[in-house]
Amino acid sequence: MDTLQQPIILIIGFALFAYLLGSISTAIITCKLMGLPDPRTVGSNNPGATNVLRAGGKKAAVITLLGDMLKGLIPVLIAVLISAPDEAIAAAGLAAFLGHLYPVYYAFNGGKGVATLLGVLLGTQWLVGLSTIGVWLLMAFTLRISSLSALTAALCAPAFIWYFTGSKIITFTSVLMTILLYWRHRSNIQNLLAGKEGKIGSKK
Repeated sequence: MDTLQQPIILIIGFALFAYLLGSISTAIITCKLMGLPDPRTVGSNNPGATNVLRAGGKKAAVITLLGDMLKGLIPVLIAVLISAPDEAIAAAGLAAFLGHLYPVYYAFNGGKGVATLLGVLLGTQWLVGLSTIGVWLLMAFTLRISSLSALTAALCAPAFIWYFTGSKIITFTSVLMTILLYWRHRSNIQNLLAGKEGKIGSKK
């Protein structure tokens, strides 16, 4: 095989694997196994940990959070551990994130990507992930607004990636993920501006 083709095949392979893994909805599966309402039919209708918390409680929400994080962590961490090029690492992260947002198994109607993004960041560089999680926790504990915590943390993520890795391609894909995350949170942003956004643990 031509040595020039090997990185391209690796990038495509990681992207496909990550997208298919990211398309698995932890929220829907968890709620179904625990006999809870489909998260797409209650609360904010979002298949994510925050809505599962409202619909089914802390245990289901924690399982959803961890599952969604693992979807982003696993493919990226594998790429890092085998010393794949930055392009493959970036492709894995972006594809896992897109899988969560637009899952092939659920008519391309997925979640907002916060936990999956955190998993991608942890897999890319653990200090990047911990720094971003630290921002989220600080915002969450002080203001108790999940969406604002996520938006602030996502905004800081590209800066953390650039500082800790210096990789242009991974930083670029993190910027794309941040833009997409903001787009998926556009209704939350409208509520924030109107002072109507619910707080963590509140019922909608």
